[in-house]
Amino acid sequence: MATEPTPQELVRWLLKLLEVKELGEDRFAGRRRRGGVGRVFGGQVIAQALAAAERTIAADREAHSLHAYFLRGGSEDHEIEFAIARDLDGGNFSNRRVVASQQGRPILNLVASFHKREQGVHHQDAIPDVPPPEELPSERELRAQHASEIADPVRRAQMLTARPIELRPVEKRHWMGGEPGEPRSHTWFRAVAPLPDDPKIHRAVLAYASDMTLLGTCALPHGLSWTKGNAMSVSLDHAVWFYEDFRADDWLLYATDSPWAGNARGMNRGRIFARDGRLVASVAQEGLIRALAPRG
Repeated sequence: MATEPTPQELVRWLLKLLEVKELGEDRFAGRRRRGGVGRVFGGQVIAQALAAAERTIAADREAHSLHAYFLRGGSEDHEIEFAIARDLDGGNFSNRRVVASQQGRPILNLVASFHKREQGVHHQDAIPDVPPPEELPSERELRAQHASEIADPVRRAQMLTARPIELRPVEKRHWMGGEPGEPRSHTWFRAVAPLPDDPKIHRAVLAYASDMTLLGTCALPHGLSWTKGNAMSVSLDHAVWFYEDFRADDWLLYATDSPWAGNARGMNRGRIFARDGRLVASVAQEGLIRALAPRG
């Protein structure tokens, strides 16, 4: 029987995954996920694209936003190549365009903007009033309780896989059954082991995790779930705005909502708060969402 990886090993593998390799001429390669099968996780491509762009930026500038479009599904069978265009290096801002490709075919376009830190006015939303993470079970514990309800053995195994990001949901997940509800969700998350102090690493890990739990928000009012076999969904685009300093190995609260769904698409928004109440990032994503006839 295979030994389960330790939290430290899971985080070490994640950091290796997000550490792109330089190929020369503003081109980089992103590694394959260890043990990955099938389609590449969208958060991985976004985080690797951001990491590649940051390798071309002056040290006095930090990423404040990224906007990405998913063009095709990526394959876990191949590394991903990232080509960078240096569109702007101005007095206070720099801008980079990134094309992520596999076997010569683009799978994602991303634009990232970088800002030299300045002082300015400040206000923010208040952190939602939800239970602290210590009072909630981990998503992995919940998955273990519900895995037997998943008919597909591959998906059932995926539910039980140890992951480098720990999630603690406040509300029920779509795969836990129950009645349709409001298109809102709250989830605490953090890396399962300490990360290095480099802020670039924490931004990359947040970008990676920001693609978790978000798309399902627009399905909550409609009783749709891949575990029931009555839905298919694909991310179409993804945007992240970074506001404040944070650590991705401390608890962060991901508050998501969906203001609209229609025309086989659903819009999802997210706010990410540090444990001390600071709003550290915002996220937006539109996805394709189609209701399917139930299986069997």
